[in-house]
Amino acid sequence: MNYRLSDHAIKQIGDRDIAIDLLEQVLDSPEQIIQQADKSKVYQSKLIQANNKTYLLRIFINDTVDPIVVISVYITSKVEKYWE
Repeated sequence: MNYRLSDHAIKQIGDRDIAIDLLEQVLDSPEQIIQQADKSKVYQSKLIQANNKTYLLRIFINDTVDPIVVISVYITSKVEKYWE
């Protein structure tokens, strides 16, 4: 998928040590796509980390432009809160 990272997303990826290949994997094949009220979307997939805990990688995107823009990205342990 063709995409561009916002400045905020670049900072979040660096601060949270999120691998680009993991980001691209979820962008290419998210387990869920959630439409937001502001017309952005959240691509998300469950991850199992080395500690055998399940986490959620959430990627906020704007796909009304070409290439799409990754607005923000983070990993959370609050799977039940965000999983639909």
